[in-house]
Amino acid sequence: MERPQATYSRPAGGKFDLKQFLQLIRHASPRYWQLWLGLALGLLATGAQLMVPKFAQTLINGFSHGVNQTLLIGVIGLFLISAVISALSGSLLGIFGENVVANLRGTLWHKLVRLPVSYFDNVKTGEMTSRLVNDSTQIKDLLANAFPQVVTSLMQLVGAIAIMVLMDWRMTLIMVLAIPAVLLVMFPIMRQTGKIGHERQDALANFSGTAEETLSEIRLVKSSNAEPVETTTGARQIKTLYRIGLREAIYDSISSPVMTATMMALFVGVLLYASARVASGTMTMGTLVSFLMYLFQIIGPAGMLGQFFTTLAKASGSTARIRELLNEPEEQLTVGVEHAVANETLAMHHVDFAYDDDQQILHDVSFEAKPNTVVAFAGPSGGGKSTIFGLLERYYQPTAGEISIGGQDVNELSLNSWRSQIGYVSQDSAIMAGTIRQNLTYGADRLYSDNELWHVLELASAADFVRAMAEGLETQVGERGVKVSGGQRQRLAIARAFLRDPKILMLDEATASLDSESEAMVQQALGELMKGRTTLVIAHRLSTIVDADQIYFIEDGHVSGSGTHQELMANVPLYRDYVKIQFKD
Repeated sequence: MERPQATYSRPAGGKFDLKQFLQLIRHASPRYWQLWLGLALGLLATGAQLMVPKFAQTLINGFSHGVNQTLLIGVIGLFLISAVISALSGSLLGIFGENVVANLRGTLWHKLVRLPVSYFDNVKTGEMTSRLVNDSTQIKDLLANAFPQVVTSLMQLVGAIAIMVLMDWRMTLIMVLAIPAVLLVMFPIMRQTGKIGHERQDALANFSGTAEETLSEIRLVKSSNAEPVETTTGARQIKTLYRIGLREAIYDSISSPVMTATMMALFVGVLLYASARVASGTMTMGTLVSFLMYLFQIIGPAGMLGQFFTTLAKASGSTARIRELLNEPEEQLTVGVEHAVANETLAMHHVDFAYDDDQQILHDVSFEAKPNTVVAFAGPSGGGKSTIFGLLERYYQPTAGEISIGGQDVNELSLNSWRSQIGYVSQDSAIMAGTIRQNLTYGADRLYSDNELWHVLELASAADFVRAMAEGLETQVGERGVKVSGGQRQRLAIARAFLRDPKILMLDEATASLDSESEAMVQQALGELMKGRTTLVIAHRLSTIVDADQIYFIEDGHVSGSGTHQELMANVPLYRDYVKIQFKD
């Protein structure tokens, strides 16, 4: 059982696109005042830190005349003030970052639930989760952490070097010439670290997709004895992550000592040169200590710049992937007219459809469902019956032809208006984690009383088993409804359809998973539900076919014949053979 690989495209290269990044941030509607105030406070704290070595120089040079207590208190005060301002700056920037990531995730979530079904056919759920969680976190790290730190680091770097030039230009020149050498050594390492960050994010998204898919279908895994297969699949992807992690660990372990050794060599060189200057009397001890303090203030920002470029490379990939998702066309739920479809004819006119260009599913399909009639679709499995229902729900668009209601193209109706008037009960009806009450009222635009809920449960022959549950309507059904049986889940779906009061009812083998007793009860309930509505049925029972007002026999994606049961039996040999094979009893 070989799994398909991830289908999203990896962004090319690691070049950071500032324009794309800024456009993405605007999607998050950030509170810019928090960023600018946080930056201003950070710069103020940096300014205070830059003053400390100068005060220390004066303090040390004055030791021969005793300790200047006022100056000492001033130095301590500067430390404290700088620490408090830095804390305020960090808090503001942290709040700003959390606000950005929350708004960005909100934008992504809003987008995801409005993407068409065709998108979810091609992308794993776990990959979308990775976009929502991991990539948005990378954006936050860049915007709220790395960017403010690099701004203050640059100010500290430039400020410290400027002061050092004024203090002693010769020593400063030695350091300034050494720093490019440090960057020259570090740049290839930082570049490789950025590439590895790209690979890790993609591998994490792929592994997340596989894990979510496997765990959500754990019953299939176990019933198929597929534990060894899934273990091998997971182990292969974990090994890929492990190899990427090894490379990342190696580069990280190289970059730190290389940076430390290079800066230590610079420090020792400056210290030897400065000591010789002090010994010769051309530099005071206070200047030496002050110079070394500034050197330490340079080392931190230099390392921060290296980390910033790594974060920038990671955020570049995340930005591209998130923008790719946001650029996907979404369903326009409210665009179009509001239109009541009761007592109007539903029809397909010469519809073709293909999921992919080379995989034609429907060919020239036409049918008509008059108001308050039952139209059945029969035929071999895989013929395209469920695809017709998917097109009627407007999950997909026909590649040719038209679907109309009362002579009007359904695409002219708003999706919200159209879908609100359709009740869809499938063979394996979906149910959400939560209570029975929440599942019955899922997507409803108003509150329902307990009496209304019990009424629809009675109609669906579901009231007895719900009453037998310890918490009644508040009973938790578990993830994907695992705490209720297939028949119970089906009857809850039918009760939900009753509550929805649809004008068009679509039943996709709605009683197929029920036992004989449950089926009899539900068939009676469906009989009541079908009254006064246009009903489309994918036929599973002979009684459904016989009683339908019109039957369309679907084979290999096209209509092989249409008419009543008797007409098809008389005129369509394929239908007659199908009935004999399917319904021998």
